[in-house]
Amino acid sequence: MDLASIIGLAAGMFCIVASMYASGGVVTTYLDAASALMTIGGSFFALMLNYSIKEMLGMFNILGRAFKVPDFGEMKIAESLLSLSERARREGILSLEEEIESVDSAFMKRGLRMVVDSTDPEVIKSILETELSQMNERHGRWLKMIDQWAKLAPGMGMLGTVQGLIAMMKNLEDKSRIGPNMAVALITTYYGAMMANFLLTPMMGKLANHDAAETKVREMVIEGVLSIQQGDNPHILQMKLSSYLSPESQKKLEELHPQS
Repeated sequence: MDLASIIGLAAGMFCIVASMYASGGVVTTYLDAASALMTIGGSFFALMLNYSIKEMLGMFNILGRAFKVPDFGEMKIAESLLSLSERARREGILSLEEEIESVDSAFMKRGLRMVVDSTDPEVIKSILETELSQMNERHGRWLKMIDQWAKLAPGMGMLGTVQGLIAMMKNLEDKSRIGPNMAVALITTYYGAMMANFLLTPMMGKLANHDAAETKVREMVIEGVLSIQQGDNPHILQMKLSSYLSPESQKKLEELHPQS
């Protein structure tokens, strides 16, 4: 689990609730079923107008990933690429065939199979980059869905506020209902702002970071696979791979594969 996301959610909720009591209110003051129905339900079904039911249900699984720490295995991939490079230099490209099945990354495995099959480097690069592009497009579609929901929620909140004000204006003669109607009108805006700024936008940012990290690892794989096919010196490959790693990982890779 992603500790930062969990702490952020829990501590953020604590700050919000604490501010309610500090301002003289209580949690129940801010609870209203009609406002929740308008803001949460209304924005969700408005979003459904643009997407399929399958995509809408799948979005909750995607949002859940904001609370998980992804492991793209960049260090393991870098070590594997270096080991394969060293073997290819000693025994030839065809010697890698028996090693391919032990590779965990399906993306890297496809690239290595094409190398062993003597596929043209430009074709390998084109196929792998196309696959990477398609992955980014899939991720981008999910991010766009979340972004749209983050925009729709405040809009539905404002719509609920206007709706509440209309009801209030039509019943001005009943002064006892002015206060409650105004409160409900404002709560819908509050819910919309909460959904967009406290939940959806931050979660979208976390998922965008995951996409960027996975993209960088796959770019490293493309670089490594093409370098192996070209017969680059493993030391050259190590320098190429290090550029994709953090300083800590670069140091660890250097310790595992010291350059002579």
